[in-house]
Order: sequence, then structure tokens, then C-alpha cells
Amino acid sequence: MSADRLKEVLAQARTEIGKVIIGQAEVIDRALIVIFTGQHALIEGVPGVAKTLLVRTLGQVLACPFSRIQFTPDLMPSDITGTNVFNLQKNEFNLIRGPVFTSFLLADEINRAPAKTQSALLQAMQERRVTIDRDTHVLPDSFTVFATQNPVEYEGTYPLPEAQKDRFMLKIQMKVPERDDERLLARQLLAGRPPEAVLASGEVRAVIQEADLIALRQDLLSVTVREELIDYLVDIVRATRQHESVLVGAGPRATQSLVLASRAYAAIAGRDFVTPDDMKEMAKAVLEHRLILRPEFELEGLSPGEIIDRILQTVAVPR
Repeated sequence: MSADRLKEVLAQARTEIGKVIIGQAEVIDRALIVIFTGQHALIEGVPGVAKTLLVRTLGQVLACPFSRIQFTPDLMPSDITGTNVFNLQKNEFNLIRGPVFTSFLLADEINRAPAKTQSALLQAMQERRVTIDRDTHVLPDSFTVFATQNPVEYEGTYPLPEAQKDRFMLKIQMKVPERDDERLLARQLLAGRPPEAVLASGEVRAVIQEADLIALRQDLLSVTVREELIDYLVDIVRATRQHESVLVGAGPRATQSLVLASRAYAAIAGRDFVTPDDMKEMAKAVLEHRLILRPEFELEGLSPGEIIDRILQTVAVPR
């Protein structure tokens, strides 16, 4: 694989996914960033904006196995990881693997399950391993979690633990489509071609095979990040820990995520070098879900996104 091949694959993937996911170009780019950096994403949006369909389409376009878990208040950790069941005929325990044994895992409405169940994904996300009854099982190198959640003010939701939120590289906001895109969706439905039908029709083709993902990730190493840009990025993350309105700022994992995300964003833009604008573009998606504001500032109506915008205005941009 070469850098040119990486750009070509990314462009083809965007085109194929865009056949199903209408009017969400930024969302598609950020989902690809997560996959090609080997990380995980938290997808937030109101019901009906194609969160689940996005992940199904990614699996088809990148030829990766796909599993889905519908999180509910009564979901148990073993429903995610699997369990050992005693076989009377063979007089031994057999492992019944859970849906976590896949490449792309859709954790649908993850914040509808309590913290104990949510945390069942922690080891899998961090180490790509699962421990069941003291036995450790290895997950594929391409294992990626896309966790969808409804906004926290919706009834029946549980906030994600901070340790788990930190393991998501990006928080992807899926917004309601623009008017023209929504009209296009309506016309497609009347023509008997809703997005689900387009995906099932075979029109959406796979652009690579799962084994190619590892080689493509290696190609990202050819994207240059200048030393002064690393200093700029570190200053942005450290500023979140010192801002007067922030109770808990972003940790070192956020620094790593911002480096990887900025490099992949540059590759998607067709460049082999990173600019300060790449880091600014990715800063909110990487940092927003990691910040906890002081209660008095939350009462004033400030959001983590607004704090990040202020920080970006104060940190000196390298020339």
C-alpha cells in the first residue's frame, strides 16, 4: 500500500457510504478517521438520523463483520462478552461467544444500560481482548466500537462513566439533515428506494477487504506532523486542565487521540502533512466529551464545546 492508495481508498469509501447516508459528509469523514486509526467513536444524535445505518454501511463498504447490541436497562455483561455453557453430552464447558467477537460492533443506545454493563466493553476497547471465566480471548485487530447514544436529557438514559468516555477517540454529532437532503430522502422513499433498500440492493460495493485495513493504517505514518505542531497540540490539551471553568480536563489519552485524528484528517483531505487547521478542526470532536465543567459555569449555560472554542483562540498558533 502507498500514500496514494490510502487517498484513493478513502475517497472511494466516502463515495460508497454517501450513497446510503445522505447529507452527512462530515460524519462519514470522522467515522473513517476512527476506523483508519484503530480507535472507537461515540455517536450522538436524536432518534432517526441514521446512526445505526451508518455503522452497517461502514461494515459493508470495508468488508468487515458487523454485530449489533441493543443496550437496555436489563442487559447483562455476559450478554455482550459471552459465557461458558456446560455441555452434558461432552461433559465439558463450551464457550458461547457474544456479539463482541466481531470487527465492527455497534453498541446501540449505550447510555440506556447501567454502568456495570457499559463497563463490560472497557477491556475490549482498550486491549482488544475479552476475559470470560478467567480465560482471555483475542479480538480482531480491526475491532472498532461505535457506540450510539441519545442526548443525556432524554428519559431513561444513564451518563457514561468517565473512564469509558475517555476510550472513545471522537464524539461524532449526527444532526438532522438539511432541507434539501431531507427532501431527497422523501423522494427516494416514494420511489421505493429508502436508504436501507439501497444498502441491501448491492449497489454499495466494498472498496477493500478487512486484511487491507492494517496496511492502510501503516500508510498514515507517511503523513508528516511538524515538531512545532506537536507542541501546539499539547498546549491545547493542557489548556483544558487549567481553564477556570473546567473541573476535570482532558488527559494524556486525549493528546494521543488528537495527534492520530489530525493526521487522518489530513490524509482524508488528500495531504501528506498536518496543518494547525487540521488540529483545530478535530479538537472539539476529540476533547468535548472528555471535559467536566464546574457546576457554577454549567448553571451559566456554558458547554464544553464553547470552552474549547475559547481555548483555541488563546493558544498561540505556530507559523
